[in-house]
Amino acid sequence: MPLWDGRFSEGPDALVLRLSESISYDRRLYPFDLQGSAAHAKMLAHQGIIPQEDADKILAGLEQIKGELDRGEFVFRTELEDIHMNIESRLTELIGAPGARLHTGRSRNDQIATDERLFLRHEVDRIRKELRDFQKALWKLGNDNSQAIMPGFTHLQHAQPVLFAHHLLAYVEMLERDRERLADCRHRINRLPLGAGALAGSTLPLNREFVAKELGFEAVLQNSMDAVADRDESIEFLADLALVSMHLSRFAEDVAIWFSQEFAFVEIGDAFTTGSSLMPQKKNPDMAELTRGKTGRVYGALMSLLTTLKGLPLTYNRDLQEDKEGLFDAVDTVSLVLRTLTAMLSTVRPRAGRMAEAASDPSLMATDLAEALVKQGVPFREAHHQVGRFVGACTARGITLAQATLELMKESIPTAVPEFLAIFQAAHSVAARDLTGGTAPVQVAAQLSKWGRRFEEEKE
Repeated sequence: MPLWDGRFSEGPDALVLRLSESISYDRRLYPFDLQGSAAHAKMLAHQGIIPQEDADKILAGLEQIKGELDRGEFVFRTELEDIHMNIESRLTELIGAPGARLHTGRSRNDQIATDERLFLRHEVDRIRKELRDFQKALWKLGNDNSQAIMPGFTHLQHAQPVLFAHHLLAYVEMLERDRERLADCRHRINRLPLGAGALAGSTLPLNREFVAKELGFEAVLQNSMDAVADRDESIEFLADLALVSMHLSRFAEDVAIWFSQEFAFVEIGDAFTTGSSLMPQKKNPDMAELTRGKTGRVYGALMSLLTTLKGLPLTYNRDLQEDKEGLFDAVDTVSLVLRTLTAMLSTVRPRAGRMAEAASDPSLMATDLAEALVKQGVPFREAHHQVGRFVGACTARGITLAQATLELMKESIPTAVPEFLAIFQAAHSVAARDLTGGTAPVQVAAQLSKWGRRFEEEKE
């Protein structure tokens, strides 16, 4: 029978057990449930609510249970529904009556809220570390190929020349914002619900601050109803993971495009590509494609939890049991993708010659020509119009901008000077963008150096 069966004259139907159980997935919370239970037992003894001798037995029993769980020897019982009741039942089997004292002053409502916050805190730290590893891999690829020039894109059309490293550093910056968001989220996660009881607190002289200190929480949640009903911390964490996934998906799309035969900007190692069951010649960027696809799973977990919460009255409702599976899947998915992409990057080899060839199209320097006119004093809109006419004239004659004569250029750009004919070089274009955040080699080198120093300092 369940541990709550005192009020009932018969046990639950078998279908009720199947629908009610969460032990099939919340068992992964066991390290955090044990951690919270140990802190709670210490507090109960500290406050004189239970004898110190009983607390010592509880702590020893919990340690024994941890060993069983770590070794995979623990026998989970579905009829006990969840990780809390499975551990408590086993504790009572091991140490007898003192085990029944552990649940004094707490409810599964504040217990699961505490377990989840401990879990989230742990996962935030892990994901932030994996994000850093991916940033380092991006940085290394850029640093090793710091002079490679490629076309940058808008609307998936060749736009202007940029350094390959500059493109990679854009993702380093995005991921740094992800790490900042997660660190900020951690502060709101790191607040203690335990002691809120079912919803109203307790008549016992609990010391919530004692438990918070034991568990490393920064603060105690100030409203007992909020403490058991709130899942904002999980929603915020999932929202952060959704942003991470979006950034990873955009990077994966770039990789898939670069790897295509039409672009052929990069090569990917065989260990991170797959073949076709029909076409022997195929080498597919499936890891990039799967990264894009798995982003939808993370978005789905966020939307699922938002939908679950939107209609719930205060305080705890059993609907909240549905907050875990999507959360677990999202964090596992993001972690796996991050680790896979980080390993894949070590096998990526840029094809600098192909990139340079694509970036050498003189039309990519059309804006440089317009800005040269601005330096002469021509208003930008007029300069834009003149250069547009020049591009059209060259296109009509079937020549590139670099093949035009000064006389032809003057037909569209009356103030053209011989120096304008030298503008159509990708290296010149890149070097000219020497401002903060620009793609000039001196600027990109400074950014690579900055990130390199930061990564090195973190080792110390």
